[in-house]
Amino acid sequence: MSPDIYLTQEGYERLVSELEQLKTVKRRQLSRAVGEARAHGDISENAEYDAAREAQGHNEKQIVELEDKLACVRILDKDMPVDQVLIGAMVKLKDMDTDEQLEYTLVSELEADYNQGKISVTSPVGQGLLGHKENEIVKIKIPAGVLIYKIIKISR
Repeated sequence: MSPDIYLTQEGYERLVSELEQLKTVKRRQLSRAVGEARAHGDISENAEYDAAREAQGHNEKQIVELEDKLACVRILDKDMPVDQVLIGAMVKLKDMDTDEQLEYTLVSELEADYNQGKISVTSPVGQGLLGHKENEIVKIKIPAGVLIYKIIKISR
């Protein structure tokens, strides 16, 4: 049995939508491409047919992987404690070296998107913040050195 995958409701809905897209729209497109390539003649020497079948196989693999992940999903409880940094927490930090303020939301690897301020709990910064509380100073070792943050606020 696979380990639980914790997602926000938004992340869960995004994966369900992606799965639906792969099973309906993309599956139909690839099926059409295989049919068109087959119509071009001898399939034993048809590179277009081979490429279309390979793309179709890749799509089916993605569907199975997503279905497996969705079967293990646990939606994060909105009522989780806010006095500690846990998955799903929005954390406001102060970089002690630059006085810059940062905001991150700690999410699973499936939802991580640095451009949206969503970092994985398995990333060095995510791991370094887990379990800490407001007003704590946290030293996080990363490949480029050490980050020193003060946790200003934790919210959900």
